Amino acid sequence: MTSAPLTAPVPDLVTRTVEIPDPGALLSLLPDDAPLAWVRRGEGLVGWGEAARFEASGATRFADAERWWNTISQTAVVRDEVDLPGSGPVAFGSFTFDDAGTSSLILPETVVGHRHGRWWVTTVSVTGNLPPWPMLPRTTPARRPGLVTFADGALSGPAWEHVVAQAVERINAGELDKVVLARDLVAESPRSIDPRWPLNRLSDRYSRCWTFSVDGILGATPELLVRRERGLVTSRVLAGTIRRTHDDIHDLALAASLARSSKDLEEHEFAVRSVADSLAPFCSSMNVPETPFVLHLSNVMHLATDLAGVATGEVSSLTLTEALHPSAAVGGTPTDKAQALIREIEGLDRGRYAAPVGWIDSNGDGEWGIALRCAQIDPGDSARMRLYAGCGIVAGSDPGAELAESTAKLVPMRDALAR
Repeated sequence: MTSAPLTAPVPDLVTRTVEIPDPGALLSLLPDDAPLAWVRRGEGLVGWGEAARFEASGATRFADAERWWNTISQTAVVRDEVDLPGSGPVAFGSFTFDDAGTSSLILPETVVGHRHGRWWVTTVSVTGNLPPWPMLPRTTPARRPGLVTFADGALSGPAWEHVVAQAVERINAGELDKVVLARDLVAESPRSIDPRWPLNRLSDRYSRCWTFSVDGILGATPELLVRRERGLVTSRVLAGTIRRTHDDIHDLALAASLARSSKDLEEHEFAVRSVADSLAPFCSSMNVPETPFVLHLSNVMHLATDLAGVATGEVSSLTLTEALHPSAAVGGTPTDKAQALIREIEGLDRGRYAAPVGWIDSNGDGEWGIALRCAQIDPGDSARMRLYAGCGIVAGSDPGAELAESTAKLVPMRDALAR
């Protein structure tokens, strides 16, 4: 049964969640049309179809989206036999980095979840009737893309190095402490790109990251902006990066140098403090480790810190997300001055890059990552995608090294589009 997409809350929403046997890999269940996904190490959520959608823009986009979701959740008839975070009605969301552009929350017609050895499926009806017993669809294999070509986006490499040098000058002049600058590449294929192809490759190669697909933006982010799960709040902060060589002994030495790098430690400290300060008003207690650890991914290593806290009251994951965005890891420090400098010199429309992407359930639990290592499908041409990467710029930043770091961060999406 297919329900017509709706743009406004409806009082006759009915959802049914039942436990099912292992249906296989979650990503293998997705159709090629507008797949929704949030998967890590085989667990997570996938969805398809639209029972309802909400779009928002401007400074109040998070609050507007949450108000709509609360209305949906409170008026829905929910039959949930699983009772886990992510069961029952779930909305997938993707927000813009700044006030311009359109952000969205999507309530799928069907969601399949996997968590701690349990699998379930949620179906949604907007007719006021109980949805039929769920049946998983037959899907076709993901289609390989044609020969994908890549071209400079808004700026060439040398032009972007010049922008980085400008930022370093402004930092050294005392205007701000840190700014994160992004660059883009344009990927083009001779035919429509099946989003499931890069999703599967990203999930296989970057299993420690959160592989996501929401409303045309897809990727594998190593950075969890915030998770709320029955009162426990957690966040993973990444800042400070070094490229791997795939020589184990050399990589260990590089990891040690990263952990001692004053430039990278300074950048990381700004990011951690930004998140801790933003979460503090919503948590009764918090644990902020004094020193970061080195997170090893297949192409780079990052300085990482995992923060944890206990939420006060009924604050939702989306409220926490709004409070955290933009963190110093994707914007800079101080936030207002960093954002002003980004608008002045970056020369790029970030869209939903470096912005929150994830999901929320009817209890307010959810997981929201930062859309990094990602690409946006061109809404007017499904054979075209825009890839993004960014680097944190501080007083000691070298433009050439930052360009090399951004190139390393583009590798996951470039490789995912390879035949």
